[in-house]
Amino acid sequence: MIRADEHHLRNGALKAHSDLKQGSNNLKNGYHVTEKVQKNGNGDSFYQPRVRGEDSFEEAPMYVAVMTYMGYGIVILFGYFRDFLRAVGLEKCHQAQEREEQKDFVPLYQDFENFYKRNLYMRVRDNWNRPICSLPGPVFDVMERVSDDYNWTFRLTGKTIENVINMGSYNYLGFAENNVDFLKTVAEETRQYGVGVCSTRQELGNLSIHEKLERLVAEFLGVESAMAFGMGFATNSMNIPALVGKGCLILSDELNHTSLILGARLSGATIRVFKHNNMQSLEKLLKEAICSGQPRTHRGWKKILIMVEGIYSMEGSLVRLPEILALKKKYKAYLYLDEAHSIGAVGPTGRGVTEHFGVDPNEVDVLMGTFTKSFGATGGYIAGKKELVDYLRSHSHSAVYATAMSPPVVEQIIRAIKCIMGVDGTTEGQRRVRQLSENTRYLRSRLKEMGFIIYGNQDSPVVPLLLYLPGKVGCAVYNGFPITQRVRKASHFTPCPSQVLQSLDELGDHIRVKFSRHRPSRRQELHNETDFEQDS
Repeated sequence: MIRADEHHLRNGALKAHSDLKQGSNNLKNGYHVTEKVQKNGNGDSFYQPRVRGEDSFEEAPMYVAVMTYMGYGIVILFGYFRDFLRAVGLEKCHQAQEREEQKDFVPLYQDFENFYKRNLYMRVRDNWNRPICSLPGPVFDVMERVSDDYNWTFRLTGKTIENVINMGSYNYLGFAENNVDFLKTVAEETRQYGVGVCSTRQELGNLSIHEKLERLVAEFLGVESAMAFGMGFATNSMNIPALVGKGCLILSDELNHTSLILGARLSGATIRVFKHNNMQSLEKLLKEAICSGQPRTHRGWKKILIMVEGIYSMEGSLVRLPEILALKKKYKAYLYLDEAHSIGAVGPTGRGVTEHFGVDPNEVDVLMGTFTKSFGATGGYIAGKKELVDYLRSHSHSAVYATAMSPPVVEQIIRAIKCIMGVDGTTEGQRRVRQLSENTRYLRSRLKEMGFIIYGNQDSPVVPLLLYLPGKVGCAVYNGFPITQRVRKASHFTPCPSQVLQSLDELGDHIRVKFSRHRPSRRQELHNETDFEQDS
């Protein structure tokens, strides 16, 4: 987060089928600058192939790697020393601990995880979980807080830090807004249906607006059918166990999201991990699975399911979809594609990585996505063949036991999708998609020119900026424990990219984190050609 008024950073279904100028307060609570919305335009074009571009995973210089390991080593040594002081009573320990009379029970806390939180994370804890008191727009307000016990606890001062530039939200297209004109339909649906359903869709919670949303999602994606769920995380974790089980094999990318990993573990299927976006590693596992079959019995696997993401949220890399589809067809496997970060944010008309690569979405067996990012709402969806969706309606735990989605949330998703598709009679949605794409490429290009190490693909709106050294992380607000330690910027509809870049440029010089050895020319080149190929 960056102050806008400063230039410095502060303190069995698969089986059935194979630089805008900042405009003060009107930007704080929404994304609409005072401009006239253009009429007509539907953005229905599909299958426009685009060159993928290589993912950039530049390695840090050797001295940076050595200093990083040394830094963490020193901090860990001091952590053990402080734990010794706490054990002998010379320092007070505020962390939750096991009770003495329960020491023989299975521990509730993982030793090293708590050690890390207690001695490393706690030192810079004030950087995370900052309470926000406005919409997640291009700028927002943050409640000021202070700590009197070295970040163990916080207290609010009652003051507000205003106009903080938001560069970490997933509000990619700015639909999490409070523009009255655009939210009229949401208000109308709230008056008609209320704010809650208080039942599952299998009982009394199946509303007409839910079915309307699912038809619209299927039309937007270009597939036969779709089903919506109330929670994005549960869309993965609760549906994967319904699709595969014992006797099935899951081939999972090593950088898959936790929800995918949890769903795979809950399924009871055998899990094997392939190197990130490495087709040689994936094909090797497919060959072994076909040739060797199941362990001990060597019987053939009931199903082989490949699980990948469209955009990897911590790396900013794009899936190698055409290559994976080729392997899927060659070895007769199934493909589960998580488009949580790519749907709405990638592709000429925002239809995700299938559109980005010019791939027919019907070639993907299971399309999954969330409404929590580009659509400014909550929940997720599973889409694909009608047999798949019908099966999940009766076998998915999330469908059978979870409360149905709130009607105002459903209408928010509907109006966002209609805006992107252009069926609302405007080109506002397509303008936002294009603006996001321009911001993404511009931000990545400039950060690389400045000398930062940036991960990911040139078309990915997730822009990880690597800090490495533990002593530097307190100077930036970034992803907190247990997520990776790097500044991760979602280059969404920001009103002042130049100001953000100037602040980052000054900060990078001040704390010396411009580690890149491949600074490109300042001529108009959108990305460097640095390529890091992982060994198979």
